[in-house]
Amino acid sequence: MVDFGGFDMPLHYGSQIDEHHAVRNDAGMFDVSHMRTVDVTGDSRDSARAFLRYALANDVDKLKAPGKALYACLLREDGGVLDDLIVYWLGDDHFRIVVNAATADKDIEWLRALASKRAPALTIGPRDDLAMIAVQGPNARAKVWRALAGSEAATADLKPFNAASVARPFGDVLIARTGYTGEDGFEIMLPAAHAPALWQALRAAGVAPCGLGARDTLRLEAGMNLYGQDMDETVSPLESGLAWTVDTKGDRDFVGREALAAKPAARKLVGLVLTDQGVLRAHQTVHTDHGDGEITSGTFSPTMKQSIAFARVPAAVEDGERVRVDVRGRMLEARVVKPPFVRNGRVLAPSQFPTTC
Repeated sequence: MVDFGGFDMPLHYGSQIDEHHAVRNDAGMFDVSHMRTVDVTGDSRDSARAFLRYALANDVDKLKAPGKALYACLLREDGGVLDDLIVYWLGDDHFRIVVNAATADKDIEWLRALASKRAPALTIGPRDDLAMIAVQGPNARAKVWRALAGSEAATADLKPFNAASVARPFGDVLIARTGYTGEDGFEIMLPAAHAPALWQALRAAGVAPCGLGARDTLRLEAGMNLYGQDMDETVSPLESGLAWTVDTKGDRDFVGREALAAKPAARKLVGLVLTDQGVLRAHQTVHTDHGDGEITSGTFSPTMKQSIAFARVPAAVEDGERVRVDVRGRMLEARVVKPPFVRNGRVLAPSQFPTTC
């Protein structure tokens, strides 16, 4: 067990490698109740939709049907990333946001400060009564259906980045087809009092418990950023591989838009695959023909059996270029690639990932 954002979290339940492979090949689950759920509700005077269109860099008007989800960034006025999050439209003028544990209090304070000026009648309420369990892997959905009565009928036709409700037997449950591993599966929000019973039901259905260690290797293989490492308040989404989450179509005003337009990205986030023997880690210096960069996240990929990383490098660096990484004083060669590295259990474009071991 380790401290993570003020929560006691499992690093692993016995074998990080076994847990990683369980998610890639079968089904694994993560207790992600440290993620903070926040409900934003409007009234006849102030619209939650209009407020979130201003507060977030992505446009919630893309949410056309109840249950639809959107990945977005919460930005400062200078374009720095306060947090990355998922926002769901639950119907009427009711939205649900899931934010990171380490930034949750700051996020809520920021949203309330914005609302006090633009939409003071909004209700912005943390749902501390909810827990969340993420079940991921090629067999994840089938095993959830086995463990949670009524869930198959509600979610069998659910598309990715959509959610549906199940009323029994674990209280009012919201099941979202989202995740952080590059595999199919669900993220399940439910009353905290029922979480232990659902966890045990999932174990009985053959879902392997997984900890933070496997979650980190899985998300990096899948090309997914980690707040505090691959992005933070000092960098913009344009330099964090998240330009696709910034919607500048039309004249919608949103926090940080002017700053992003005024300062084009001088750096970008790329993937690296190590072609020498060694392991890439955060904060190692990356030497390129266009200047130096730095690794933001690095690990040994259990699926690829190679070391991979994200690195923030000069914008002129292109996919396929060879760079040198300072690993404890040794200059090791790596190749620049476009993430993700692994998706749905398969190594993508294996020809660009030379085998080293």
